[in-house]
Amino acid sequence: MIICKTERELEIMREAGRIVALTHQELKQHIKPGITTKQLDEIAEKLIRSHGATPSFKGYNGFTGSICASVNEELVHGIPGSRVLKDGDVISVDIGAKLNGYHGDSAWTYAVGTISDEDQQLLDVTEASLYKGLEEAKPGERLSNISHAIQSYAEPLGYSIVREYVGHGVGQDLHEDPQIPHYGPPGKGPRLKPGMVLAIEPMINAGSRYVRTLADNWTVVTVDGKNCAHFEHTIAITETGYEILTKL
Repeated sequence: MIICKTERELEIMREAGRIVALTHQELKQHIKPGITTKQLDEIAEKLIRSHGATPSFKGYNGFTGSICASVNEELVHGIPGSRVLKDGDVISVDIGAKLNGYHGDSAWTYAVGTISDEDQQLLDVTEASLYKGLEEAKPGERLSNISHAIQSYAEPLGYSIVREYVGHGVGQDLHEDPQIPHYGPPGKGPRLKPGMVLAIEPMINAGSRYVRTLADNWTVVTVDGKNCAHFEHTIAITETGYEILTKL
C-alpha cells in the first residue's frame, strides 16, 4: 500500500531531508585522501544527532554504521571502518536521518582528490540519470515512466543499470511501497499522486550490471570489479510535479 503524506507529515520530512542534505554538505568538505570511512561516519552521526534526529541506518537489520560508505567497485551498503581514502577513489555515501518518526534518505557519489576522466563521466551520467527520471515525476503519470527515463538515458551511453536494488517509498518506515526499479518499459505501475514520497536512486555500473554481496553480508560490489555510482534524492509528488526534500 502506498501511503500519501499529509502536509503536516511533509513538513517533518522536509526537515529530515534538510538534515540529510546538511550532512552531505559537511561530509563533502572532509572527503579527501587520508580520511577513513569510519571518521566520515563519526562526523555524520554527530551532525545528525546535533539537529535532534537519529541516523536511519544505525542498527537497521544489524547495520553498524550511521552512513553507508561504498568505495570504487562497492555499489551500496559499505560498512564504515578503517579503510583510508586514496587520491583517485570514488565514494558513494548514503545518508538517512529519522526525525519525529519520519525518514529522509539521500545518496551521492564523490570524487576523492583527482579522479580519472572515465570515473568523472560515470558520476556525471549517473547524476544526470537521476534528474532524467525526476522529469517524469508528475501527478497522473505512471510510476515506471521514471524507471524508463533513467534506463533510456544511461544505457545508450554504454553504462549498465543494476537490477537487484531499487528505489522505494519513504515515510515512517525507511523502505515503504512502492518499489521503483531504474529500468523497464514506460506506462506501467500505479499513477503518481500528490503526497507520495519516493526515493529515486539509480545505481549504475561502468561495466556489466551484475553485482554480488561480500562475506560481511552487507557490502555489494560489481562482479567485474569495475567502478559504479549511486545518486539518490527523496522527493514528494506535488499538484504540479515534484519537490526534492533532501536538498538545502
